[in-house]
Amino acid sequence: MGNVSQQQHYPWSAASATGVGSWPGEEPDEAMRTIVGELPDLPHLPELPARGAGADMIGRAAGLLVDLPVEVQPTGWRVVDTPGRDLARSGSFLSYDLDALTEHLHAYEGPLKIQLAGPWTLAASIELRNGQRLVSDPGAHRDLAESHLEGTLAHIADVRGRVPGAQLIVQIDEPSLPSVLLGSLPTASGLGRVSAVDRIQVEAVLRTLFAAVAETGAVPAAHCCAAGVPIDLLRRSGAQALSVNALLLERTHDEMVGTAVEDGIGLLLGTVPATDPPATAPGPDSGPSRRPAADRGMSDPATIVDPVRELWNRLGFSPDLLSRAVVTTPTCGLAGASPRHARAALKAARDGARVLRDEPRK
Repeated sequence: MGNVSQQQHYPWSAASATGVGSWPGEEPDEAMRTIVGELPDLPHLPELPARGAGADMIGRAAGLLVDLPVEVQPTGWRVVDTPGRDLARSGSFLSYDLDALTEHLHAYEGPLKIQLAGPWTLAASIELRNGQRLVSDPGAHRDLAESHLEGTLAHIADVRGRVPGAQLIVQIDEPSLPSVLLGSLPTASGLGRVSAVDRIQVEAVLRTLFAAVAETGAVPAAHCCAAGVPIDLLRRSGAQALSVNALLLERTHDEMVGTAVEDGIGLLLGTVPATDPPATAPGPDSGPSRRPAADRGMSDPATIVDPVRELWNRLGFSPDLLSRAVVTTPTCGLAGASPRHARAALKAARDGARVLRDEPRK
């Protein structure tokens, strides 16, 4: 490996950092202000699931579906005949978020990332009227994929109208994709498993989506922070950037990651803890200021990006390419973090990106 042109173009500047998607709290304006301040080179439109159903990842994407209404049931989102207040709430939350985006970035020029749950994660999360997962019905998830595609393109157009100077990166979140491929999703009864979906079909749906996103001039990206992320499948499907938890990558992933880099695909690698470190009682010799290792690592940007530098060294690519090809991120969304930790995580990711530029070799 290691044969990548030094002229390779990526949709971000060198030593960039960004967030994965979700953010703690309930105030879109405050969240947007923080993100723009901490991530000036690659901000993103956050999700604020603490506001409730409709503000979560599934609810936001469900609100964009065209002619496929859903509502919240005790077991989750379910297909219904007509749109109701749950979808209206989802639309309102997204409108508030987009207004905050417009307020802070209307004159912005540069890369901007937006996130949306992908068709397979939606199919794994939304129920049919009979309570079974939508992914269990081939006709239903075909309809969902078409509806999702139409809604995604409308969302891209809306964001582009609000921030006309932005180079959009459209991150399709597929945390459930490994389970869909493995057939490990439980049935409604919990006694069985939903059959695995054929990889060719999964790839075809994603290829259609990513191609349509690219035709708008946006950069299609894929995110999966679960173990067993199907890197080769996402690469073949046309994702131009891959967002993964670097701490879950093993040496068995090296060839797949290397092939992606050789194909010019950018990497968003998560190494910063996405949740607050556990509190520890002071030790007898350490005094009250003793902190857990995870917390100490947050203040050491070199330690944060060591897994990335080790990966790059194994792959054999030029050190000069590292900070251009790789964006540093938290390991996953920050919805479960305290506001203090979330802000510190973005700063840690930003500091880690500079280490990749200034000290690419460990």
